[in-house]
Amino acid sequence: MKVLLVWRPALLLAVSATVFLTSCKKTEEVSVAPSNVSSTTAATGAVTDTEVNDWILQNMQTYYFWNDKIPANPNKSLSPDQFFTSLLNTYNATSNADGDRFSWIQASAETLKASLSGQSKTTGMQYKLYYRDNTKTTVIASVLYVLPDSPAARAGIKRGDVISKVNGQTLTGTNYSELLSGSGSDTYTYGFATVAANGSVTDTDQTKQVTAIVFQEDPVFLDTTYTVNGKTIGYVVYNQFIPGVYKSDGTTDKTYDLKLDNIFGKFRQKGVNELVLDLRYNRGGYVSSAVNLASSIGKNIDASKVFYSQKWNPTAAAAYAAKYGANWNIQNFVTKSTNIGANLSRVFVLTTNSTASASELIINGLRPFMTVTTIGTTTVGKNVGSITISDNTGRIKWGIQPITFKSANAQGFTEYGSGFTPSVEVKEPTIAMKPFGDLSEPMLSEAVFQITGVRAARRAASVEIDRPFIGSSLDEKAGGGNMYVNDTPLGRIH
Repeated sequence: MKVLLVWRPALLLAVSATVFLTSCKKTEEVSVAPSNVSSTTAATGAVTDTEVNDWILQNMQTYYFWNDKIPANPNKSLSPDQFFTSLLNTYNATSNADGDRFSWIQASAETLKASLSGQSKTTGMQYKLYYRDNTKTTVIASVLYVLPDSPAARAGIKRGDVISKVNGQTLTGTNYSELLSGSGSDTYTYGFATVAANGSVTDTDQTKQVTAIVFQEDPVFLDTTYTVNGKTIGYVVYNQFIPGVYKSDGTTDKTYDLKLDNIFGKFRQKGVNELVLDLRYNRGGYVSSAVNLASSIGKNIDASKVFYSQKWNPTAAAAYAAKYGANWNIQNFVTKSTNIGANLSRVFVLTTNSTASASELIINGLRPFMTVTTIGTTTVGKNVGSITISDNTGRIKWGIQPITFKSANAQGFTEYGSGFTPSVEVKEPTIAMKPFGDLSEPMLSEAVFQITGVRAARRAASVEIDRPFIGSSLDEKAGGGNMYVNDTPLGRIH
């Protein structure tokens, strides 16, 4: 799917499906079809909304974390997306702060699975949108990052660029969504602007044309090492927890997990004794990849130590306990030859309000074993996870991603629903951002300072002025970008 900028709640995309569960070690289809939907024989005729809604309700009653909050007599005459929403324990900051902010439904289960594995139709860039000034008339897009080898990268677009026009039209508060979503076209001609030392924005004549394609994201964006004041610092920019490349049969390989293993193997060989993990735009992903990463970082950990545990609803918990035994909800670390924990006493994690879910699981899961210092701004606060549910017969095309569990670390700490407040607050610039890995980039610079006591590079002069924030294209990644997908063996009931 292309990057859309129709701003909406992070819960809802619009989908529905039967039961497909992912798990840390492999994925598996599960037969929990509604009683009036055959899971073994091919049905004839079009699937009705009522049939889909029966299927949604059956699975939500079984797996949904707040299944005791589902209405007794939901309205099955609604469209599937509306029906799914009607079942949710809706979040309210005042009256229901522990409610559901993250479950979603999507009209294509196959698109859902692909997007969770980093594959989507995209230009390959992500950005934040701001009004140019307090008049709230014209809009600019500040490019956060560009995926290597993507159409945007090949066109020469880079982090820190400022887009002010699309297809010759100036972005405004009334047209930016339509222009940036393409209005049915996958080709965009972007016009750019420059930013003066006083923060003022000026349009230029520069344009670049980009066509969106179906693209597989490599989440391991950058890795490098620095030697500063006697410290050997490893630095990794990691944008999504996905094991590997999404394949046509709906599975993924281990390409990206293995890439991380190789990086930490190099860190180990180089004697890295400080680590900066850049998760500023990482909205989450698969538990298996979180376990893999944490197991290369944790100090004094092995396969006997608890990384995190899961709490499910009583219905699902009883079924899992009967099938898998008393420790069914415990996920331990794994033993890895690439672990650098013996050389570390702490880890620094760069965070923003786009850091969520499996990224927060890393922070919470490592804290019982080492000091985790967060630098940046407060994280999202997603201490819950989900499973992917789809119809293994293929008759129902919808896919759902309901919240099914809450996580806790080895010390039992689970209450981070308001996010992790940074140990050191550093706000990322709205525009004119430095490249990843540049030692004058504010968040990395602060991490190096905290490690070494010296500024590795002088900060550039600020060009910041107050710009009203609109939203981010990151919000249009799968599930509003807040992913924490249970792909462990805990998600299997037959």
